[in-house]
Amino acid sequence: MTDATPPMLPQGTAWILLVGFSVLWIALGIWWGKRGKGDADDYLLAGRNIGLALSTATLMASWVTGNTTLAAPEVGYTLGLWGMFGYALAGLGLFLFAPLAVRIKRLMPTARTSGDFVRLRYGRACWAIFLLITMAYTLGFLITQGMGAGLLLQSLSGFDYRLGMVCVIGVSTIYTLFGGMRAVVGTDFIQSMLIMGLLVLVAVLGFSRFSSDQVYAALAAENPSRLNLLLPTGLLFAWNTGLFSMGEVFHNNIWWSRVFASRSSVVFRSFVLGGLAWVTVPVVTGAIALTALAQNLPIPQVNMVFPIVTAQLLGSGGAAVVFVIIFASLTSTLDSLLAASADLIAEDVVAHWLKPDASDHQVRQVARQVVVGLGLLTMVLSWQYITSMYQLLLFTGALVASTIWPIAMGLYWRQANRQAASLAMVLGSVTGLLAYWLIAPYCAALISAAVSAVVMGLGSRCWPERFDWRRLAGTAESA
Repeated sequence: MTDATPPMLPQGTAWILLVGFSVLWIALGIWWGKRGKGDADDYLLAGRNIGLALSTATLMASWVTGNTTLAAPEVGYTLGLWGMFGYALAGLGLFLFAPLAVRIKRLMPTARTSGDFVRLRYGRACWAIFLLITMAYTLGFLITQGMGAGLLLQSLSGFDYRLGMVCVIGVSTIYTLFGGMRAVVGTDFIQSMLIMGLLVLVAVLGFSRFSSDQVYAALAAENPSRLNLLLPTGLLFAWNTGLFSMGEVFHNNIWWSRVFASRSSVVFRSFVLGGLAWVTVPVVTGAIALTALAQNLPIPQVNMVFPIVTAQLLGSGGAAVVFVIIFASLTSTLDSLLAASADLIAEDVVAHWLKPDASDHQVRQVARQVVVGLGLLTMVLSWQYITSMYQLLLFTGALVASTIWPIAMGLYWRQANRQAASLAMVLGSVTGLLAYWLIAPYCAALISAAVSAVVMGLGSRCWPERFDWRRLAGTAESA
């Protein structure tokens, strides 16, 4: 990291924003937590009664991560148009999961986690592999959010990297601990409104200062490769991003918990609308990064493109706006990761493995303990700035892309084979990681998904099983 860039936001203003929003999120989390019934279903899934507005907002806010607001401009700055549009293809994960969400809701009306599906559909061996992949990805995702928090306060206000990291993770942990899924969904709604409204403001003000025609002319003269839509690296990045997003959404309990927590009538629409709302965010932040290229603005740390550019274009007011946008995006993702991971560990590891006779109250207590433990672990793992945020996600993308086809085929294809599912995840992950190191990070998810598809398809075709859908949740054979 570098401390060469002077702070863009007075520390007094930064403290007011940090303390104000921290107190607000914690107070709302405690208040929403007290409104529930107090049982495990209420803490883990908000009573399974989330409507369309809240469901859409929490999906959008959870997917608007620190990576969206910090890493999307990073790739927009380095790859140009394909960086901006390619990152927007991460919305495919939400769009394509919409029909699967309806299927999941119908087959497993009383389930709680993605692990429940893998365990019941493919057995405990495959379930163990799936949990390892999920935990590895979750830790990587949590680290990127922790690093994003530290970079936010450092680049905007001059605070020490570790101070910002600890504050943002601590706030998210506290209100998730007290409020569970109710706090997550409620704060996500407010955070999504803040993110969308302020991004529109940034885009309007930014392009009123430096028009799109000026940006295009400057890039065509100085950086024509950034406008090349046939750029091989950009095309590879776009394909990889789409598959990476599918792997993340298809496997991660964040999205499965939203399915189980939402009403059946709103599940499909909420994923589609959430995806549409999300796509605008990387497009806007990526476009802002292009203005930095067009104006040859000095960018000492590529992760800081968005806050640096916005603050330089809009002054201290712009720095304050960016602070709120990124703070909201970080907390909205951290709370979702903490809550969904706590659900997975409490339900799958404890209730179905370590302590099968655990009571409803014990499951809830374990989930609360896991929230605190994960929060502390994230602080420890994020203590040192490791690498580019997106490079870390590309690394974990090799793991999650291997789960796409076992999940999708297992939901629709009765003949999907459990041994093939296990092998597809293992071989997909291994080949994806090898591709990351030996070929290029941008092709890791692509290779992983391709190998997984071949193994899953051929294995199930050659050694088909006949699965009884009723084993998932006692649903009718025709489901």
